[in-house]
Amino acid sequence: MLDASLFRKRPSFQNKPMVGILLLTHAPLGNAFIEAATHVFRGRPDQIEALDVCADQDPGEVKRLANEAIQRLNDGAGVLVITDVMGGTPSNCTLSLAQAGTVEVIAGISLPMLLRALTYRHDTLDVVVEMALAGGQSGAVRVDNRVRLSPN
Repeated sequence: MLDASLFRKRPSFQNKPMVGILLLTHAPLGNAFIEAATHVFRGRPDQIEALDVCADQDPGEVKRLANEAIQRLNDGAGVLVITDVMGGTPSNCTLSLAQAGTVEVIAGISLPMLLRALTYRHDTLDVVVEMALAGGQSGAVRVDNRVRLSPN
């Protein structure tokens, strides 16, 4: 006789809060990353937006648009803001956005980082941050996997 517990449905995430994700990057990176994630997941993920910053865009306007996006994306689970390069205009605009436990900011976006964040976003914001960082770190590897020794 088969155990009925083997046929239980997987837990549904439909009504569970989900960490929102805002990509705040130099144009056109954010939207390109969303397109790549859409391709990988075979559909556009929910609660993700990109704010692609143009070279001559006013930082005050960027901060205002980012705050508006954060309000739209936060369903109570918080928002992860991912920027491209530390020290650039997009990341400089994130300094005033961070709110511990509610809005977390990380820099150095990569596709492995974004995919990991999307995969774990039904967990807590802290877990999503750590998993995104781990995805970024483990996603940067030497493809040929050879150890190079010095000729000495």
